[in-house]
Amino acid sequence: MLALVREAQIPLLAMLLIGGCAAKAGRVISARSVDAGTGPSVLFPLRLRRTAVIGMCLCELALGAGLLVTAGGLGGDEIASAVRGATALLFGTAVGALHVLRTRRPGAGCGCFGDLSDTPVTWRTMTRAGLLCAAALSSLGVSPLRMPDSPGRAAGFLVVIAVELAALAALSPELGQLMVRLGHAEPCEVRRVPVARTLAVLRASTPYRRCSPYLLSETPADVWREGCWRFVTFPGVFANRRVDVVFAVFLMGHRVPVRFGVVEADTDITEPEEAPLQLSNHL
Repeated sequence: MLALVREAQIPLLAMLLIGGCAAKAGRVISARSVDAGTGPSVLFPLRLRRTAVIGMCLCELALGAGLLVTAGGLGGDEIASAVRGATALLFGTAVGALHVLRTRRPGAGCGCFGDLSDTPVTWRTMTRAGLLCAAALSSLGVSPLRMPDSPGRAAGFLVVIAVELAALAALSPELGQLMVRLGHAEPCEVRRVPVARTLAVLRASTPYRRCSPYLLSETPADVWREGCWRFVTFPGVFANRRVDVVFAVFLMGHRVPVRFGVVEADTDITEPEEAPLQLSNHL
């Protein structure tokens, strides 16, 4: 029975790694920006965040594919052990990274499964990563997998997978998020949308690129929300005058509308005279 449990870890880990990579890629595609990644990547400086997100996604994909390719003995025992050891190292590192994330950014989600992982990191998330690390370690030295030679062995294999999935589900806050989304469509007025995701969408938009030469800083001076829109203000200079560039980002949908206006600093919102940056409805 112990040998069956150890064998079951390989396809289970491969499925979770590839699924996590696909969920992160879906989040990036939805936000139209690699900077939309969350989790430990938010601990990196903004200029390195893109590299961190791409690196994590490629690492998960490579290890998941590697577990499947080497499961049947392709490449030999040494290659299989190296892939499984690297998988254990990844999840072991994740435990430490999640602990740091919980300490430094308590409101950030783990980002493990894209949009479903916006819930702040808790002991459940760290315990899950620790168990997956132990599962990867237990797969070291497992013989090449073969098709079950009896119905009883096949049933036992499926039972082990089902029990482990149930345990992981109990440790996964993503399950609750998924059930909520399947149960009803949450109105955009009350839907929780992280500010980091809004900023990622904004920076990937045409209006932001058009205004960027006039901005004094990449860090917003103010951010607030009204209903389904989030407003972001950046300080800027135009024609030797201090201005504020105000962006409005819609919080729902895939082709998110982004609008902007330019106002003179410390004044009511008006259109500045002779300004080429007029109120825009660009997508």
